[in-house]
Amino acid sequence: MAIRTRFAPSPTGYLHIGGVRTALFNWLLTRRLGGQFILRIDDTDAERNRPEALQPILDGFRWLGIDWDEGPEVGGPFGPYFQSQRNHLYVEAALRLLDQGHAYPCYRTKEELEAERRQAEQAKRPYVHRGEHRDTPPAENRRLYDARPTALRLKVPLGQTVVLNDLIRGRVEWQTDLLGDPVILRPDGRALYNFATVVDDVAMRITHVIRAAEHLSNTPIQMLTYQALGEPTPLFAHVPVVNEPKSKKKLSKRDMGKFVTPEVRAKLRAVGWTDAQIDSRDDLNPATVAFYRELGYLPAALVNYLGRLGWSLDDKSEMIPLEQMIAHFSLERVNDAPASFDPDKLYWLAGEYMRLLPVEERVAGVIPFLQRAGLIGPTVDAGVRDRVRRVVEAMGDRLKLFSDILLYAAPLFRPEPVYEPAAVQKRLKKPGVPELLWAFRERLAAVPSFEAPALEELLRRFCEERGIAAGLLIHALRVSTTGTEVGPGVFDCLAILGREEVLRRIALGLRQAAAG
Repeated sequence: MAIRTRFAPSPTGYLHIGGVRTALFNWLLTRRLGGQFILRIDDTDAERNRPEALQPILDGFRWLGIDWDEGPEVGGPFGPYFQSQRNHLYVEAALRLLDQGHAYPCYRTKEELEAERRQAEQAKRPYVHRGEHRDTPPAENRRLYDARPTALRLKVPLGQTVVLNDLIRGRVEWQTDLLGDPVILRPDGRALYNFATVVDDVAMRITHVIRAAEHLSNTPIQMLTYQALGEPTPLFAHVPVVNEPKSKKKLSKRDMGKFVTPEVRAKLRAVGWTDAQIDSRDDLNPATVAFYRELGYLPAALVNYLGRLGWSLDDKSEMIPLEQMIAHFSLERVNDAPASFDPDKLYWLAGEYMRLLPVEERVAGVIPFLQRAGLIGPTVDAGVRDRVRRVVEAMGDRLKLFSDILLYAAPLFRPEPVYEPAAVQKRLKKPGVPELLWAFRERLAAVPSFEAPALEELLRRFCEERGIAAGLLIHALRVSTTGTEVGPGVFDCLAILGREEVLRRIALGLRQAAAG
């Protein structure tokens, strides 16, 4: 039988990095073994579900290249793939267990159950609920339930050991005497998660359940549910959690905002987001996939990074192309210890992938960011595209994300430079600098070629003649023409701006310095 895995996100918000890592492991294993990966939407929690959150989940997977063989927008032979549309199947299965004596009705009120719990706590013993109709004959239990519908509980067999041979964690055991009889169907007829997921996994013929380690505590009840239904238990693999950077704390949306650096905030502001939105929106939170799409990460880099988060090909490879990852992925090499999310390593890896991207694809990737920032218009003619290409080439390895264009290239697209006061004070007001810059401006006006190599040679000769350090003039040129001290190579900047604009900006910068 072909391997079949599934991932079942809840449409309560944007895709979480940890969840996508789990989905990726499912996907990689099925792609290596020629199986099927099923996407199932766990939307039974009506209070927390947000219908508008579904499309970003699907779009996020597609952006990453994680396709699904069955599920929403794809279909398949075991649909529907929304749990909210499958409750009748859960009811049928629960009633079948009731008739077979594996489930029973429970009429205890919430207050009565809470009183039981308090008594157990006071007696310093585990709270294990056993209902009064646990040993009532099945036919009588069915009669009681039909006459007065209520919660149905699974009858946990006593005196047994539930043994899980986890494909990542190894052997795990639970004593059934310490497991309470769980509710499988609420009084209103809605199934609970542990029951619904087993019924669906049986119906969809799931062979491997690969999921987050936080679900390990659900496993014994689910294994007992398979047993009660008379169905084979799939293989389980519980993937360790993803922790915050340099921390033993689980990665969460609530705390990840502190990793939005000033540079990231500046780029998000440049494309129209406010500080309030940056601090509150899920799609601008570093714990979600949408954040990395918004910043212009290459999806291949993010997939590579998440694939390496707790799994390794060997003891040295960091950059692993997807085809190679698929060919070699196995659960045996998944670490059973928590993985630490490292934004710096992800950013480095993004740069490595960007370096491999053809220049025209880099140009196409940065154009939407320049448009959103208002640096170029909605129509990109040949002249604008050529300038963008020259800026991209000048940035070189500085361009790790498409949004990085906003940190370095804005002065090259703005009609007027925005002068940073500190840079003007430091670079243009230094004694002797204005005179040097005016003199070099005359050389720039007359130089035959205005390309970067010729401009660099011109400056070197000028500085040798004057007996000054080249850096003195380079910094002054950069600030006078761009307004800032950072950016691509200064000679590339001059060539991109062009002779007339450079001459105009030098004069403008010197007037700015004189006026201040």
